[in-house]
Parts: sequence; C-alpha cells; structure tokens
Amino acid sequence: MEVFAYLIPYGLEWLNLIVRWLHIITGIAWIGASFYFVWLDNSIRPPAPGSELARKGVSGELWAVHGGGFYHPQKYLVAPAELPKELHWFKWEAYTTWLSGFALLTIAYYFNAQAMMIDQSVADLSSLQAIGIGLASLVVGWTVYDLLCRSALGKYDFWFGVVVFALLVAASWVLTHFLSGRAAYIHVGAMIGTIMVANVLMLIIPGQRKMVAAMAAGGLPDPVHGQRAKQRSVHNNYFTLPVLFIMISNHYAMTYRHEHAWLVLAVIMAAGVFIRHFFNLRHKGRTEWRYPAIGVALLLAVAVAIAPKPPAARAAAAAAAQAAAPVSQFGKVQAVMAQRCVACHAAAPTQPGFAAAPAGVMLENEAEIRQNAEKIYKQTVQLKAMPLANLTNMTDDERALVAAWFESGAK
Repeated sequence: MEVFAYLIPYGLEWLNLIVRWLHIITGIAWIGASFYFVWLDNSIRPPAPGSELARKGVSGELWAVHGGGFYHPQKYLVAPAELPKELHWFKWEAYTTWLSGFALLTIAYYFNAQAMMIDQSVADLSSLQAIGIGLASLVVGWTVYDLLCRSALGKYDFWFGVVVFALLVAASWVLTHFLSGRAAYIHVGAMIGTIMVANVLMLIIPGQRKMVAAMAAGGLPDPVHGQRAKQRSVHNNYFTLPVLFIMISNHYAMTYRHEHAWLVLAVIMAAGVFIRHFFNLRHKGRTEWRYPAIGVALLLAVAVAIAPKPPAARAAAAAAAQAAAPVSQFGKVQAVMAQRCVACHAAAPTQPGFAAAPAGVMLENEAEIRQNAEKIYKQTVQLKAMPLANLTNMTDDERALVAAWFESGAK
C-alpha cells in the first residue's frame, strides 16, 4: 500500500505528460488547419470571367507549390454541381484538442484544486467551490457568446468583436477575484477554447452536413449555412493567439501573479488580436504595419508596467527570537525552505535567472508554506523534482524532515 501511494504522484506526472503532449499535437493540427484555411480564403482569386472554372461555379482558385508538388485548390460559391465520393471533414482536430485540454485541466488543476486553484489571499474557497466556478465559466462563456452571435449585434463584425473582447476581460476580472491567478488565466483560455470547439460542433459541422444533405437529395444547398460557418470560423481565427498565450502563461508568473493580472491578460490578448488582424489583411494583399505596431506597443507597455521593483533592503533575520526555545518541527521545515527554496520561491527571487517565483509559488512565510504543503511534499519528497536540478543541494535528511512533517499532518 505504501509503495502504491508513493507511485500515484509519479503516475499522475506521466499522465500529465502524455495528455499535455497529445493536447499540443492536436492543437497544432487544429490551429494549423484554421490558419491555413483563413489564409486560403483570403488568398484565392476569382477565375477569369467566362472560363470553365467560372462556369462550374468556382468563386476562387489558387496555385501553390509545396513539398515538390503543385496544388490547385478551388472554392465554390455554394457547392459543386456533383457531390464528390470522398469528402474530408475537419472536425476531429478540434474535438480532440478540446477533449485532451479538458482532461489536462482535470489532471493538473481539478485533481489538486487546493494547491492549484485556491489562493486564500484572494478567496477562501473549498476545492469543490473552486472547481464549480471553473466549470461554470466554460458554460456561461459559450452561452453568452452564442446568444450574442445570434443577436442583431452579430451582423456588425467590429462592434461584435468589441463586445466579445469586453466579455473576456470581464470574465478575467471575475475569475482573478475568486481563483488563483494561474487558475484564472487557464480558465479564461479554457473558456475561449470551449467557444472555439463549440463553434465547430454546434454551427460549422451541422451547417456543412445540411449542405451535403441538400446536395445528396438533389437540391441546392442554402448558402446561409456556409455564411454562418464562415463567421464562426473567422471568430476562431482571432481567438487563436490569445488562447495560445494562455496555454503557455503558467510558465510566466510575472503575468498572473500581478495584482492586476486580469488587466495584464486583457492587454496581451488585445496585442494578439491586432497581430492576427495584420496577417489576415496581409493575406488579402493589404499590408498595414500599424496593427503589428500597436500589438508590439501593447506588449512593451505591459512589460514595463509589471517590471519588478528593486527589492528593498531587508531587515536582519529575527531568528534569535526563538534561540532560547526548542525549535518546533515546523520551524525546522521553515528553515529548510528558507535555505533551499526561498531563493527562487519569493516575491523578489535572488536566484539568477528568476524574475518571479516559479509557477507563482512563494514560500517566504508560514501561511505560504502551509498552503503549498502538499505541493512541497510531492515535489521535494516523492518526485525529488525540486529544488530544480537540486541547485541548492537539499539533502536526503532534509527531504525526510519535510516528509515527516507532512505525513504527521503538516502541523
């Protein structure tokens, strides 16, 4: 039983690794296909009037060379006159990306909500409450977005984009006032990802199925289905850069640990939208450098705004206060943390190469150590993954001390 309990965290690490790898692979396939088709749609040119292609109903074509071969993709205004025998559906790239992403969210966050989702300095929640808030954000995000798309606002691309961006910023603000910064960011990303895959599942693929069914029945497809699918596909295209940043944000605690983390995220997402818009216009033959300039300016502004302040001179350690009394078990653990961990896990790390505490975990005081007790035990005792590369030379006796403290109830 003891061996089994010891192997659980190791097994979860492997599960985390495999699912994360799958998520990245399928995400590349989905976003790559999205980028390609938006580029293709913006790059195709109408065939010559009266040409055979024009008579066939082709609205645009493109010649390309890749991998030693020539390609000639064509887009029909509504549909070809005859339904092809083989028709590829781009859907499983999206579905598998969301399924693997939700599995990863469950493994990394929901299985360890107390350490990964709860920051008691933000809100004193139970694990179930934190998970409930996270799941609710996914449902509410999609519902509000879809209702906006179906409203009259959905006909006005610019104002629709402004309102949806405001919705995401509002969600960021709410989540950072209930969850830890890291969990708040990842749930904003999960909300965007849910909207994107729901667009595919609920609108794009059903619309395409109706078009195919109409052709199979010998009728003419209703172009409205294609128009709706195109609208949602374009929305997904603009969501991609913000969601990609959020996927990697857990490595950059300087963003999600900031006191205005929601605003930091809003500015970075806006930068991604401006940069994506530049590429979309460029594919149409318009090069407008003001958009990437705005994006870069926003990134520079947020980098300056959240830059760490020079650490103030610290008072001499007050260890002498307990010199006359026996040191408690926790006192010994805290001393180990101070010697082996705090160089990195501090508000102002002294370890070279660290501008912020890794993963936002700080261990400078009793409250922080107790809040992260399970994570400390897992990383330093069970996995021996920390200190990173054992830079601070934590000894086996010190790991045993941490283990004894945690296993006795982390008193």
